Amino acid sequence: MNVLVVGANGGTGQIIIQLLGRSEEHHAIAMIRDETQANHLMELGAKATVLADLEKDIEQALQGCDAIIFAAGSGSKTGADKTKSVDEAGAMKLIDAAEKLGVTRFIMLSSVGADNPQMGPTDSMKVYLKSKGIADEYLKDSSLNYTIVRPGRLSYDDGIDKITLAQKLNDYSGSIAREDVAKVLVESLTLQNTYKKTFEILSGQMSITEALQLV
Repeated sequence: MNVLVVGANGGTGQIIIQLLGRSEEHHAIAMIRDETQANHLMELGAKATVLADLEKDIEQALQGCDAIIFAAGSGSKTGADKTKSVDEAGAMKLIDAAEKLGVTRFIMLSSVGADNPQMGPTDSMKVYLKSKGIADEYLKDSSLNYTIVRPGRLSYDDGIDKITLAQKLNDYSGSIAREDVAKVLVESLTLQNTYKKTFEILSGQMSITEALQLV
């Protein structure tokens, strides 16, 4: 499966590229905005790179792809306009392009709180969560075989390969390593029981593989 990784140069995106690079069944196509990022991502394991920008035309980036992992994010520190143009409008544009070009598998890296932006601790985080939620709902209303993954607070700790997974978590005080988030996204690619599903994750006690079987 040729997997377009959107946000490939980000903290989680680079781990996704590494995981796909070690896979026997998948090939990573890294979507980048800057050609200088290409060599590094190829070294990490990308089969190819494609130059495209979520704020511009992106249809050419989907050529030859079988699935998309959307791991892009402006974050909450770039200003409301950038957040809306990338996390909201950019994601929606990509969903439209996927439907048009027949790329039916779409995995969305979202965030805990996307369904309740008011839980954001700052105004900028509220804007970010609102944009994520709008993009998530747009994806749900599409014809795509989507999976929406909403992790809690992300860390750069080493992954432990164990998570807590639920449609709605009761306790958001924990965190989760980006490495484990990336593993959830990659493992979900071919799991049909994750199609049309939305779930939240934090570090926990159950193996990622086992937890995903219970979605």
